[in-house]
Amino acid sequence: MKLLLTSGGITNESIRDALVGLLGKPIAESRALCIPTAQWGHPMLGPVSVRGFVTGTPPWHLMAGLGWASLGVLELTALPSIGEERWLPWVREADVLLVDGGDATYLCHWMRESGLSRVMPSLTETVWVGVSAGSMVMTPRIGDDFVNWPSAPDDRTLGVVDFSIFPHLDHELMPENTMADAESWAAGIAGPAYAIDDQTAIKVTDGTIEVVSEGQWRAF
Repeated sequence: MKLLLTSGGITNESIRDALVGLLGKPIAESRALCIPTAQWGHPMLGPVSVRGFVTGTPPWHLMAGLGWASLGVLELTALPSIGEERWLPWVREADVLLVDGGDATYLCHWMRESGLSRVMPSLTETVWVGVSAGSMVMTPRIGDDFVNWPSAPDDRTLGVVDFSIFPHLDHELMPENTMADAESWAAGIAGPAYAIDDQTAIKVTDGTIEVVSEGQWRAF
């Protein structure tokens, strides 16, 4: 897969240009599926925020509200009950998967339970655009401070990339997300990591990592 790992979505023209480059065609000609699953694992999120994400209404409009050729919803918790033969064609027909935030360990669990993580290596041309936990799920670990799902066994996630992500750096609504907090978090991760704000994304293609930013970020 081609990865665009964001903190806040498609928040500026640089990140939007990176997305179009990964798609290889305009957004208006691309088919998207929204994955809201991570929200169900976070105690601060629920039906209202899920609806906002999938309908692309403000303040959740920076993913689903970009003007896609078609837009659907892929709820991972439903997939085990309907069978891969039904849902896999939906995924293969999509140009991009838009994966919302919430709890990354919950999302990781359902990516494995649904079978999506198993088929991901075959989706070589599909673009994965993550927001917050939707990006963090691709990393090896997220750090204990970001685990909100009570049933999570630990902070480990999929490990598709070899670095971890501290999102929402210096966000005005998250006073615990300062650079000093990111430094403390990174010290406990014991591996490569990035702290990124909502104007920053990390693009990963064929093992090549590129930071796309109109804001603040730091590599550890």
